[in-house]
Amino acid sequence: MRQRMTILFSLIVVISLAVSVLTHQAQAQSSQPADHTMHMAQVASPQPSADSQPPLFEKLGNHHHPISTKHTLAQRYFDQGLTLSYGFNHMAAARSFKAAAQLDPQCAMCYWGVALVLGPNINAPMGEDALPEAQQALQKAQALSQYASESERAYIQALATRYPPQAVGDRKPFDLAYADAMRTIAKRYPDDLDAATLFAESLMTTTPWDYWEEDGTPKPEGKEIMTVLESVLQRDPNHAGANHLYIHAVEKERPDLGVPSADRLMKLVPNSGHLVHMASHIYIRVGRYHDAVVSNQGGIAADNLYVTQCHAQGIYPLMYMPHNHHFLWFAAQMTGQSKLALEAANNTAKVDPQFLRHPALAGTVQHFHTIPMFTAARFGQWQQILTIAAPEPDLKYPTGVWHYVRGMAFLAQHQPEQAEQELQQLQLLATEADLKKLKIGENNSVTSILSIAANVLAGEIASYKGNHDQAIAALNTAVQLEDDLIYTEPADWYLPTRQSLGAILLKAGRASEAEQVYRDELKIYPNNGWSLLGLTQSLQAQNKMKEAKVTQKQFQHAWKYADVKLTASRF
Repeated sequence: MRQRMTILFSLIVVISLAVSVLTHQAQAQSSQPADHTMHMAQVASPQPSADSQPPLFEKLGNHHHPISTKHTLAQRYFDQGLTLSYGFNHMAAARSFKAAAQLDPQCAMCYWGVALVLGPNINAPMGEDALPEAQQALQKAQALSQYASESERAYIQALATRYPPQAVGDRKPFDLAYADAMRTIAKRYPDDLDAATLFAESLMTTTPWDYWEEDGTPKPEGKEIMTVLESVLQRDPNHAGANHLYIHAVEKERPDLGVPSADRLMKLVPNSGHLVHMASHIYIRVGRYHDAVVSNQGGIAADNLYVTQCHAQGIYPLMYMPHNHHFLWFAAQMTGQSKLALEAANNTAKVDPQFLRHPALAGTVQHFHTIPMFTAARFGQWQQILTIAAPEPDLKYPTGVWHYVRGMAFLAQHQPEQAEQELQQLQLLATEADLKKLKIGENNSVTSILSIAANVLAGEIASYKGNHDQAIAALNTAVQLEDDLIYTEPADWYLPTRQSLGAILLKAGRASEAEQVYRDELKIYPNNGWSLLGLTQSLQAQNKMKEAKVTQKQFQHAWKYADVKLTASRF
């Protein structure tokens, strides 16, 4: 399994690049920009209007970082801005910092906050359009340094290393310089937990999502990041920023270490949708799928309230919010909650359809639009699938998925000839050269997904006809193709292929092989009911009744929220 990269991170990178291109195009034109440019401009780096005071949100925790101001309300806005930045809602954070600066024009740290959140983070590079405003805010903070404390002046001086005087092609030296400066501050002020947390974040930004070696040991940067954040959490277990960043630091290889942080974030900052959602990054890795459902439901509710209050625009509502629905979909289908999974799938698919053909975004947006079809297949809604209209012909990836789910539906209704016709169409699309360039985020080509689909469908057809060796060979190929995918959270392929392989092995009378397949799958997705049922059936087929009784109880516990009845590890 190759380098893990969340679909959210890769998508935000793509969007940020698209925004930069579109912004330059728009500036080069004197006429009104096209609609897609206007929409894309909404996801640019945070540049909120200062015309109106933002609300002071309730239930954002009680994080407090005292600054040099005598204005109580300015201090509250600053604290809110810092909390929002820890929750990656950078536009809202910028608005809060600007509100604080309006209330206290001599507040150097208020301008520091504006400059801070305009910079890069682990989910997004810094856009060129943000640099002028960041420089302006930083210069204002520097000009007001006489009113700042010694430690505040150090914060401002450190941030000055982060921003070049003009746009550069390679930001790496500046990001490294900022991380070095923040390391110095964290050592100089060891009791300042925000300094330590901001240092950890600055170091993470120099190597986003790449903190572990292939052998599962932390890279030097990863080890330092974890050590710093663990030190913060030992002294303040409820530090929102440290808990958030620690989850990102450990989720790839040691999600077990992140469980306490996940449990805390469920309740720590209830109205920060992203922080509430973050718990699910750990829960789905340790097999707590229902907790992941609850986490994302809470995150979605908080985000809906935020959008209602602020009429929010930018990367946060366009990408972070659909990300919560996507995670909810994954968690709900793992717990067997078909109605909730389909609702979440439909909400995931509600990305603006104008992006279906956008050069940078088409693969991801088209993938989001396939999630309802995949969900219907996951839960065996075969009659409903056959009523789904064909996608527009030029949308070849959704069309391929459409052929796949129709093939599965025809087979379930004992129409193998029609299933084979769908397979033929799917196989043609899976080899289309132009589709190889279409990627989901910056990760997997859509042809890799269609190739898995073709092998799964071919295997199911062969199994239906009693050609067990052929079926198992096709499913083994599908398993290998799935293992070769760049891992994303949630996974790009909707159905763990070992669940299909295990069911076909059982049908072929090869229960011991099926047992091993299910055990392998449970290492990837612990405690999932689909594989626990398959494991139970494979043990029963071998007359391992004592072990089967244990796994049967585990299945019943895993499936207690389900609204469907399973007879096999896949429909």
